[in-house]
Amino acid sequence: MKITIFCTMPDAGILNGILELHKNIFGDSDDLVSKMKSKPQLLVLTAMDGEKVIGYKMGYAIDEDTFYSWLGGVAPNYRKSGIASMLMEKQHGYLKEKGYKVVRTKTMKKWRSMLILNIKHGFDVIETYTDVKGLHKIVLEKRLHT
Repeated sequence: MKITIFCTMPDAGILNGILELHKNIFGDSDDLVSKMKSKPQLLVLTAMDGEKVIGYKMGYAIDEDTFYSWLGGVAPNYRKSGIASMLMEKQHGYLKEKGYKVVRTKTMKKWRSMLILNIKHGFDVIETYTDVKGLHKIVLEKRLHT
């Protein structure tokens, strides 16, 4: 398995792999590319098994100190093997190098494994709220120590 960091949109082959995996996990990927293109300082990490995208993690700058870890997932048949942790550790290491002080993310209780993973990696719950669609969101933050 190989982890790669992209500081821009990945090439078409990788991007198609991310879209396929995203659709598999979340149900659709219709406007994901346009959303990705709109994010400031987009950062994309991929976990590859040969030519196949088996995991990804992406986020973007909120400001010069804070990074928002936005989306990610691991292919179902590759779960429980530490790939999500590896992607998160690689992302956080990169962010520390770039001078970010805080990583923020959001999740929902239905993504229980993501909530547990974030807490295991030093995130704290800082807020919960109900969005306009009536979905309960959990906001977490982690301080990146240099």
